[in-house]
Amino acid sequence: MQFEKDYIREENSKLIQIRDEVFDFLDKNIPQVDGNFDFSKNPTLDAKEVYERFFKLDYQARKLRALLGQTYELHKS
Repeated sequence: MQFEKDYIREENSKLIQIRDEVFDFLDKNIPQVDGNFDFSKNPTLDAKEVYERFFKLDYQARKLRALLGQTYELHKS
């Protein structure tokens, strides 16, 4: 099945948006010291919320990967 470029662009935009949201969340909850994340400053970060955000990102990436694979007839090697 061939997908239109506009649909793939839309799904790619969703992936980028979700990725940005994940990094915004991490930036807000994990301070940086000299450009490095200091995980000791927030040892109680909500694991459930981190997982939910990562799962959403991973789902969108897998969805886009499938679309591209179908559109360009890419197969696992």
